[in-house]
Amino acid sequence: MSQFQTRCPSCHGLNRLPTERVNDGATCGRCKEPLLDGKPVEGTMDNLAALLNSDKAVVIDFWAPWCNPCVGFSPVFEDVAAERNGQIRCIKVNTEAEQQIAAQYQIRSIPTIMVFKNGQRVDMINGALPKGQFDQWLNQALLK
Repeated sequence: MSQFQTRCPSCHGLNRLPTERVNDGATCGRCKEPLLDGKPVEGTMDNLAALLNSDKAVVIDFWAPWCNPCVGFSPVFEDVAAERNGQIRCIKVNTEAEQQIAAQYQIRSIPTIMVFKNGQRVDMINGALPKGQFDQWLNQALLK
């Protein structure tokens, strides 16, 4: 049985999760909050492949802590993750810490937002958007 590690978006505790349970509504061993839904999950080399194999659409925010537009977009992304809890899975990939992922997905500017369905990219946008525009773009991307 393969497994991966992921940080709890609530308490930041490290949790081991069997790959087979990525769609089972896993909770944190420490705080009992949902591990993969309701808040953006930290994407890493260890967990990204498993997270992309979700039965839900996956939305990834590629960002960096030094990027002002990225930091400004973060609350928008968190709001959308909370509002669409159970419908989509939101992941944040820090391109400074996860340079191999940034290279793999050919990230040239940040923030870059990608939408995946069944592990395949269906849409992408560069730049921070206000919440209303981001919701509109995401609605169209999820129809693809």
